Amino acid sequence: MTKSSRLFEAYLDRVDLIVILVPKTYAGGHIRSFYLTGNDRKEPLTFNKKSDLSNYIKYECPLSFYVQIGQEYQVTDEWGAQTDLQMGAVIRTDEFDSMFHYTGNDLGVTYAPQKSTFKVWAPTATKTRVKIINPETGREREVGMNREPQGVWSCSVMENIEGCYYAFTVYVNGVWREANDPYAKAMTANSQYSVVVDLRKTDVNVTARPPMQYETDAIIYEMHIRDFSIHPHSGIKQKGKYMGLTEERTRGSKGQVTGMDYLKDLGITHVELLPVNDFGGVDELQPEKSYNWGYNPLYFQVPEGSYASNPHNPYTRIKELKQVVNTFHQNGLRVILDVVFNHVFVREESSFEQLVPGYFFRHDQHGMPSNGTGVGNDFASERAMARKFIVDSVLFWLKEYNVDGFRFDLMGILDVETMKEIRMKLDAIDPSIMIFGEGWDLNTPLSHERKATIQNAVLMPRVAHFNDRFRDCIKGSTFNLYDRGFALGHTHRKGDVKQSIAGSIALVKGEKGLFCHPNQTINYVESHDNHTLWDKLRKCNDFEDEVILRKRQRLATTMVLLSQGIPFIHSGQEFCRTKQGVENSYQSPDHINQLDWNRQYAFRKDVEYIKGIISIRKHHGAFRFTNAPSIRRHFSFLETSDHLVVYQLLNVKEYGPWSAIMVAFNQDTFAQSFSLERKGIWYIAADDRYAGTTPCGTIKKTDITVSPVSTLVLFQP
Repeated sequence: MTKSSRLFEAYLDRVDLIVILVPKTYAGGHIRSFYLTGNDRKEPLTFNKKSDLSNYIKYECPLSFYVQIGQEYQVTDEWGAQTDLQMGAVIRTDEFDSMFHYTGNDLGVTYAPQKSTFKVWAPTATKTRVKIINPETGREREVGMNREPQGVWSCSVMENIEGCYYAFTVYVNGVWREANDPYAKAMTANSQYSVVVDLRKTDVNVTARPPMQYETDAIIYEMHIRDFSIHPHSGIKQKGKYMGLTEERTRGSKGQVTGMDYLKDLGITHVELLPVNDFGGVDELQPEKSYNWGYNPLYFQVPEGSYASNPHNPYTRIKELKQVVNTFHQNGLRVILDVVFNHVFVREESSFEQLVPGYFFRHDQHGMPSNGTGVGNDFASERAMARKFIVDSVLFWLKEYNVDGFRFDLMGILDVETMKEIRMKLDAIDPSIMIFGEGWDLNTPLSHERKATIQNAVLMPRVAHFNDRFRDCIKGSTFNLYDRGFALGHTHRKGDVKQSIAGSIALVKGEKGLFCHPNQTINYVESHDNHTLWDKLRKCNDFEDEVILRKRQRLATTMVLLSQGIPFIHSGQEFCRTKQGVENSYQSPDHINQLDWNRQYAFRKDVEYIKGIISIRKHHGAFRFTNAPSIRRHFSFLETSDHLVVYQLLNVKEYGPWSAIMVAFNQDTFAQSFSLERKGIWYIAADDRYAGTTPCGTIKKTDITVSPVSTLVLFQP
């Protein structure tokens, strides 16, 4: 029976409620009696509510018994017309979640040479099969699957099927649907089929993670795999590919260090890779013809094929991505994955929607899919099996690929309990694994207190958030190109600037800060989204020459690096990266998105300066306190003019080689002065021209002058 042949429709909307919709074109919509048949029973249905809708008459029939989900039932009217009972809104009830919450760790395919076992969660299906395709002959066969508890279907194939393609077919609501495995670990090119692989054939000799004690020790460098190497003068041979990231001793056209060696020399600790899981928008067989950042997720546990040297071979992308992570570890760098669990590329075509229609996505009060993400669907992380999928996927990447952290795209769409469970599960394995994300409050049908937003940061200890207040008060609004923050010349938000520099905590106990502790703030002024800082500077400070603009770029980046919290830098920010004024370049060609290694050479003085600032941050623990009480104890601001922010770190010998530190940020095009409260000889670690741990001079007087648009860092040994 298909939908087109139904005279009327019946839905199970709760475990104890059937809703029947009779079109007015059939008997005027008025039926006096119904009964339910199926599973060896026949029961009359009594409706307690009848509603007149525009094109239907709606009947609500409470049940005195539970129908068995996964069995076929029919509803018959007084004249003998019959329709199948479809699974309706019941799938979004707590009772459904309780009945079908599967806790096993074996969904997908479990491969062994002598036997492979397939398992898929499809509780609303009444029949399920797995289609297996021989990749050499193209021969297809279907194997029936058996229903197990909690809505899981399984079957075993007693032979070696390594390399075979497969897909699940499920019979739900009278329709056969085919879907790839959401738990697939490998795919054919362009995601046509899931593939059975032996993951042990992809193992590498794992290098231990570089040591990291606290989250605030991290200096994160965000980059896109293709952008990093695609420039003609990158010196990298395998351009746009996973393996391009592993090349060492590469040089640009001016002989400058590029690639992996450049990252290591810069001094950052973590590389955050824009999405590397399988995504839509790029033809894996002709990747040069299109471009995408990767926020179109298709299969969440499969590496993207367009970055592989051979997308036809399902093993290649797995091996190469593992080698990337391992090479970074060998070079003292940790790897963070940008993960996109808030939505799928196309809801209607996704495996989730095919296997269990309506379950994995949020719906509004009218039963329509919600769209807080702005891309057509919101993943329902609060439901048991949706949450399980997210947690399982995170643990898979951690255990199988040995990654070191996760950046959650649009994390505010997800729920607090999911993020807490992820944090708990990761802590049980390695507490140094980082978790952070975009805690924006988006319009999704989840109550405010359940959203994983900045406002609920107190509910999610050691889950960090991108700090939009830091970004906007120092750079200027992301959503108003011509709004200027502190580093760009305005002084109207100096109070926000000071709190942001202090880790966005309450400096005075009892007041309210944005966060409880500094390890919850990701400080940044630029990311892959929106205009680069340089492009914004060129637009809204077009009245200033390039010399001043470069100083402002340097000032803003330095403020990121010398604030309490976790600093985040967009790749190329240190050499004034431009995307030629393109605001959101997610589909722009390579000449817009590429990391310009010639520019890295042209702006090498800026690079050296930021490199020096990074070394200062790493040199002393007082720049990266782990908790609010330590900041309150040692950190304070001096009274200054509106153009100047000066903070001091006193009695900090226990955290590093300096006993006192003074940092001044001057955003004015004129020199600014302030008076030191602490006398004695101060050493200069950074001024308008130099930055580093070896001092470039000393100051004995108490009246200090800070050069125009610059940073001054002083210390006492």
